[in-house]
Amino acid sequence: MPYVNIWIHAVWSTKYRKNYLSQDIRKDVFSHIKLNALEKGINLDFINGYSDHTHALISLGKIQTIADIMQSIKGESSAWVNKNKLTTSHLIWQDDYYAASVCPTHIQNVRNYIRAQEIHHSNITWEEEIEILIKNSDSKNLRILKNDEYGLRIVVNAHNPSAKADGKWINVS
Repeated sequence: MPYVNIWIHAVWSTKYRKNYLSQDIRKDVFSHIKLNALEKGINLDFINGYSDHTHALISLGKIQTIADIMQSIKGESSAWVNKNKLTTSHLIWQDDYYAASVCPTHIQNVRNYIRAQEIHHSNITWEEEIEILIKNSDSKNLRILKNDEYGLRIVVNAHNPSAKADGKWINVS
């Protein structure tokens, strides 16, 4: 029987970084995402966020991929929010996301970090937060693409130096 112990800290934002997730609906949205993940066999350990983005701590199952989990969570949750008219305009998640592995000994630290999002974002923007997360991820191959129209876009597989858009890459080293 396979043993899998892979933890992921995932972060995704709303399209155009719009503040869809007001304080009034955040708890309901995050509770729904957690319940839906459970129903789909996704071990979503912890979730929280701010008005324009969401953090989740996820334990991958033996046949799960990050891409499949993110598509499932984001797609179903935006459909649920829109069906229940929780926002004044149509909620759309940005296509991209940030995902990094978490050492099992740091799980509680990541939970605490995710729990403190309200306090955290009184001092730092989402863009600054993602840049810090990437710089601290020990990966020299990640890059940040700043694009005013879509907000901060993260490219996880940036091994191809010619794969840049509009020449606006910021190298993270």
